[in-house]
Amino acid sequence: MSILDYFEEKMSGTLPESYRNLSREQMETRIMEIKQQLGEKLFIPGHHYQKDEVIQFADASGDSLQLAQICASNEKAEHIVFCGVHFMAETADILTTDGQKVYLPDMRAGCSMADMANIFQTDRAWAALAEMFGDTIVPLTYVNSTAAIKAFVGKNGGATVTSSNAHSMVKWAFTQKERILFLPDQHLGRNTAYDIGIPLEQMAIWDPIRDKLVYEGAIEDIKVILWKGHCSVHENFTVKNIAYVRENYPDMRIIVHPECSREVVALSDDSGSTKYIIDAIENAAPGSKWAIGTEMNLVNRLIQHHPDKQIISLNPSMCPCLTMNRIDLPHLHWSLESIINKEEVNVIKVDEETAKDAIKALERMLEMA
Repeated sequence: MSILDYFEEKMSGTLPESYRNLSREQMETRIMEIKQQLGEKLFIPGHHYQKDEVIQFADASGDSLQLAQICASNEKAEHIVFCGVHFMAETADILTTDGQKVYLPDMRAGCSMADMANIFQTDRAWAALAEMFGDTIVPLTYVNSTAAIKAFVGKNGGATVTSSNAHSMVKWAFTQKERILFLPDQHLGRNTAYDIGIPLEQMAIWDPIRDKLVYEGAIEDIKVILWKGHCSVHENFTVKNIAYVRENYPDMRIIVHPECSREVVALSDDSGSTKYIIDAIENAAPGSKWAIGTEMNLVNRLIQHHPDKQIISLNPSMCPCLTMNRIDLPHLHWSLESIINKEEVNVIKVDEETAKDAIKALERMLEMA
């Protein structure tokens, strides 16, 4: 055992060593036994970016919006084991009943983007922006954010968005106020606002590290304030990647996620949410050729599922999302075993006050979905 593994095991809520020593076949067999034993009392949602070894056991797979809707409508499951990241499990807890418990198999499965906006930074930003613009701003937050940020947005009349419904939600926000504050992903906010007709010249950036509005021009012209955050995966697709594909695969279509930079999206043939990308590939003609700019696990799965098409990653050197990949077979097995043994480790519970305000933001989104 390494020193790192030793201290990990000693920490509360971490994987016991015994689960590391089982074979894949032993774990898969036991997971299936537990699923059969618990039946409808157990529900396993799995995000598209999960590993194949995990997603094979998902009762439903999807993007953030799909899984949020499914969890909200599921009243039978007593135990929801969320194979995704922390903010997704928080959202599931907020949307489900008090009699349902939500678990995250590995508590280290977080989201670097969500961590780029904390409630203390957001409160300071809101106060500063109110001095500049008065009561003219409505906040929106990507679902890739903490429960505390969702609660802030809900309390201040805003809503959550996903990459699937960002266009409709931004349009809705402009019916509420003159300006929007978009947290925490600047790229999704910029790409969405641009798509609905807001010029780049009317977009500013709020830098939470410097507590500063970054903008050149008259501030009264600002329509969109973008939080300075990003996805560490999608920001690594570059203009150079596109130039390489154009030169070496001139007949290949490039489709990317809107968490990519504005420059990358502008040079691509198409962009859209995870679901949008999946649907585009599924509906494409046999023999079509695609370079895809999104998380590697999903790209590899699309390659496997569509052998009749030529599919590559826009950036072949890209690594899978490290935090999404925290959940593996041993952690899933451990989480399910703990339910059977009534130990119930890694339960995700959002406090009542935070949940009350966060659900306002989520419900405003789900009403329009």
